[in-house]
Amino acid sequence: MDIDPGDILKLKKKHPCGSFEWEVLRIGADFRLKCVGCGHQIMIERKKQKKM
Repeated sequence: MDIDPGDILKLKKKHPCGSFEWEVLRIGADFRLKCVGCGHQIMIERKKQKKM
C-alpha cells in the first residue's frame, strides 16, 4: 500500500467527533495523521496503522 502526505485514509474506527477520515501529514517510522472532521492530530506507529 503506497501512502503519501496529503492522502486521505478511511480507518475502521471512528474518531470521537464522528469522522472516519484522516489526512496524512508526515510519513516515517510513524505517521502523523490529522482528523478531517475536527483537525485533531495524532502520531501512530506504522504497525498500528496497518491494522486500522
